[in-house]
Amino acid sequence: MLKKFVLGGMTALVLAACGGEGGSASSSAPAQSANASGSLIERINNKGTITVGTEGTYAPFTYHDKDGKLTGYDVEVTRAVADKLGVKVEFKETQWDSMMAGLKAGRFDVVANQVGLTSPERQATFDKSEPYSWSGAVLVARKDSNIKSIDDIKGVKTAQSLTSNYGEKAKAAGAELVPVDGLAQSLTLIEQKRADVTLNDELAVLDYLKKNPNAGVKIVWSAPADEKVGSGLIVNKGNDEVVAKFSTAINELKADGTLKKLGEQFFGKDISVK
Repeated sequence: MLKKFVLGGMTALVLAACGGEGGSASSSAPAQSANASGSLIERINNKGTITVGTEGTYAPFTYHDKDGKLTGYDVEVTRAVADKLGVKVEFKETQWDSMMAGLKAGRFDVVANQVGLTSPERQATFDKSEPYSWSGAVLVARKDSNIKSIDDIKGVKTAQSLTSNYGEKAKAAGAELVPVDGLAQSLTLIEQKRADVTLNDELAVLDYLKKNPNAGVKIVWSAPADEKVGSGLIVNKGNDEVVAKFSTAINELKADGTLKKLGEQFFGKDISVK
């Protein structure tokens, strides 16, 4: 899911869906080690500690549970990667708007917060590991709906935030837009038959359906794989060896079923595959 698709009321969740590009990417401070005990690759090779920037307020990716423990899909994936590499991980919670600038300035080594690096500016500054999650658009309708794909929504009442890219996509498909503040309101209007469908982020919808198993809606269409965006661990440019080690660990976690298990835990579905 990539940050940041503004969907109003579900901001804490959907401000991210697939491709985190919020916040300032520029910083006058040069990139430097977040730990004085050597470069990032040296600390990984020596089984040291790496620091990871994350929000801690962005459920179900990075948040605090009822006992106050930092958890979430991105957090647990990062811990699993650290275990594979034999390193310790120290999370540093920070606001999204300053997160990437903080990485560039060396306040931490890695960012784990549903970042997809889709903009050329970010691609020129940062590198991304093998993705550990993928997300794209899905179409949601009532369980008894005959609508089967985005091709069926011309003239159909579609509940959308008018400021989101999904609203633009629905409009381009010829839908009649019903303005809403966010995903939860969209799904409520569908259940109340005040709207027929909503086009939204897959991971946001999966999270909602997992938390609301009796909701009278279902996913009727998903964007093709080539339109999905992957999120991975983000580091500053010049850390090719680190990216390779992270990617190897993530591929091993896919192969041994760890990512599938974590996806099912937080979303009810394996989100590590396209």
